[in-house]
Order: sequence, then structure tokens, then C-alpha cells
Amino acid sequence: MGQALTPALPLGADDALRRATYARVRASIDALLDGEEDWVAAMATVVCELHHAFESHDWTGFYRAVGGERLVIGPYQGGHGCLRIPFSRGVCGAAARTRQTQLVPDVEAFEDHIACSSSTRSEIVVPVSTPDGRLLAVLDVDSDSPAAFDALDREALEDLCRALGRRFEGHAPP
Repeated sequence: MGQALTPALPLGADDALRRATYARVRASIDALLDGEEDWVAAMATVVCELHHAFESHDWTGFYRAVGGERLVIGPYQGGHGCLRIPFSRGVCGAAARTRQTQLVPDVEAFEDHIACSSSTRSEIVVPVSTPDGRLLAVLDVDSDSPAAFDALDREALEDLCRALGRRFEGHAPP
């Protein structure tokens, strides 16, 4: 069995504490994935660590790129998510299509937002791409609080997703 997770960092914690939490989570993810070759197991581990580290993470999961400009739900924690999302729709689709992080402080202000949960108020979606630009997945983190994510979250999650893209590049769809 794994070790117990530490209590989640509350929303509104100062930047130093948030940075320290991201560093601790990243070290834990790196240790847990040491030697792991299965992409689904890796995604599940990343989601678990992130979801339980921050109170603001009400839904944390991956949408996998499956070809044909479609995303299919992957490992996640929280309530039900959308099962399939085309690249042409929503925040996740925008991240997949542009290969750029989507930082959305107010989902109501995002044109074509897909409401998988009516309680979601803000989200950040980070693409996981291989070094040559092929999309593996997008990491989607939703919060029931407005403006729950900022540049610090973006930096930490982009760094994590870049590392995942390098490590699991053999799993990208053709």
C-alpha cells in the first residue's frame, strides 16, 4: 500500500506555500513513476497526487488524444466528466487544438465552455505533448471557486506536463 497523503493545501494559501506544495507533489510523482512505463498508470498517479494536494482541485483528470481530433476521458478524480470532447469545443478542445495552456478564471466568460459540472467556476487545462509536438493528452483541473488558478499553477503544471510528454512520447496516437 502507498503512504498516506498529506492534508490538502487550502485555497488562498500564499505563493511560498503553494510553490512548496507543488515541489513536494512533483517529487512524489517523480518517485512514484520511477521505472513506470504504463501511460495510464502514470496518468492515474499524477491525478491522484494533484487532486489530493490542493483543496481547490474539485475535478482533476486527463483527456487522452485518441486521433481524429478527439479527446476521450482518461483517469480522473472528482465527479463525472465529459466522456468525449472534440478539439473544436470547449476549454479542453482549445488546449488540444492550440497546444497551449488555457487558464480560465471564469468559465462563464469562456465562449463555448462545456459544462461537464454545473459547479465549476474556473479551470486550467495544460496540453501534454511530445517533444515533436504530438498530443498525448490534456490535463484538466477544475475548481468550484472562481479564479482558483494563476501563473504559478500554470508554471508548475506546464513543467510537469512537459516531463510527461518526454517520458511517454511513445504513447502518442499516430
